[in-house]
Amino acid sequence: MRYLYRLDGGPERPDPASRFQPDGVHGRSAVVDRRFAWSDADWKGIPLEQYIFYELHVGTFTPEGTFDAVIPHLDRLVDLGITAVELMPVAQFPGERNWGYDGVFPYAAQNSYGGPEGLKRLVDAAHARGLAVVLDVVYNHLGPEGSYLADFGPYFTARYKTPWGLALNFDGPESDAVRRFFVENALQWIADFHIDGLRLDAVHAIADASERPFLQELGAEVKALAERLGRPVHIFPESDLNTLLFLRAREHGGCGFDAQWTDDFHHSLHTLLTGERTGYYRDFGALDQMAKAMAGGFVYTGQYSPYRRRRHGVPADEMAGSRHVVCGQNHDQTGNRMNGERLSALTDFESLKLAAGAVILSPFLPLLFMGEEYGETAPFLYFVDHSDPELIRAVQEGRKEEFAAFGWREEPPDPQAPETFERSRLHQDLLAEGRHAILHDFYRELIRLRKSMPALAQLSKREVEVTPLEKDQVILVKRGGEAGVAFNFAREVRRVPPPEGEGERVLDSAAERWGGAGSREGEMGPRSVVVYRL
Repeated sequence: MRYLYRLDGGPERPDPASRFQPDGVHGRSAVVDRRFAWSDADWKGIPLEQYIFYELHVGTFTPEGTFDAVIPHLDRLVDLGITAVELMPVAQFPGERNWGYDGVFPYAAQNSYGGPEGLKRLVDAAHARGLAVVLDVVYNHLGPEGSYLADFGPYFTARYKTPWGLALNFDGPESDAVRRFFVENALQWIADFHIDGLRLDAVHAIADASERPFLQELGAEVKALAERLGRPVHIFPESDLNTLLFLRAREHGGCGFDAQWTDDFHHSLHTLLTGERTGYYRDFGALDQMAKAMAGGFVYTGQYSPYRRRRHGVPADEMAGSRHVVCGQNHDQTGNRMNGERLSALTDFESLKLAAGAVILSPFLPLLFMGEEYGETAPFLYFVDHSDPELIRAVQEGRKEEFAAFGWREEPPDPQAPETFERSRLHQDLLAEGRHAILHDFYRELIRLRKSMPALAQLSKREVEVTPLEKDQVILVKRGGEAGVAFNFAREVRRVPPPEGEGERVLDSAAERWGGAGSREGEMGPRSVVVYRL
């Protein structure tokens, strides 16, 4: 059955809590049967420390661009060693092409992806293979097209601003019902769709001055539901604030979330590998910063940030390594470049292996962005499918202005053009070819070592000793007295002893097996990583 609401005898609007929009954001809402023949009754989730994320965009991951089309690829991800699939937002957005952050029906799974039934089939199939599923949700704004929430009540506020649209009313008059609307949304994904974790988009853009903030309430409600369901449900906020507010326990004034995206690690790694120093990368580029990120997660812990032009961050020493999610690439750091270049287009093969080692062998939770494990060559561009000409022009002009801060002056790809979306589709057939196949096997071996060597599986910062050798551009890492890792960021061979005297080499990225030129005992090849058993 399709239906609309007629507001006070006036305009007809889709249901803001619609579970399905089969005809898109402007069409009628559909009644759906929320029951499903689940086969995951024995699924109990996975512990936080075991999370190895694989972030993917449903629309570009396969030629079909649907939930069902992801399922045949799950076995490969399990073989790779992935433990959790993280889906970029799937809440209904305008048209058929979007990153997902322009969603306007928070409860409705995207129609072009396969709707709610398709998402449930994907989650059920993932659980059957031992994979957790994390869903990216957006509670800082709604998209600019098809958002009818303002017609139903005071869901938005002019007191605060976000870079993407009107801020949500989480602390003003009539905000109790607004908060409940979004809390219930989180609970729906967990209860009805069996989602194992939520990635909260840009929580630093959620303005809320109330005594009990919305995010704190959300954390408490999710924890209570998880206890009733008898399985862990984790929350992973994205924040660039270098604060512990989101991780600190609720009884100590925090939100009680589990692990947060930690940008400093990515920025330190990216600048060392590419030499880029524009935009926010101007704050990074030194070897000792990478060493600090490897040891503690945050680089900026109260010192002055040239990019922000103020002091930034606090130490995170009190937090376990499992409270940080780190990466060498993700959708933001790739897609927010003018031409959507992946690391494979910005640096060489040896550097790709070095980046993989830095992320996977860290004492943190590693995240891979779809395709990086085999050196995907397709860019990940920014794309939309709006219908309003004025909005399309605004998006096009906005992208140009955004890139000016990075010194990128050429004409960016048109976000509205279908070919921009098509260029972003993965070429998974590369998996079987030459160095792509070697890189994939290298990722698999890194993950195997992370899981099989107790010292690498232990995510305590207290068990990590990091020594930067500035002159050689080498970082030595000792993990728990049983494992050592050496990272050579130089483009020359370096003579480097194991992190603690003699040790058995169990992996050398410069070895011929991994497509390298080989290295002698006691030496490291350019841009290489070596793992020792001490």
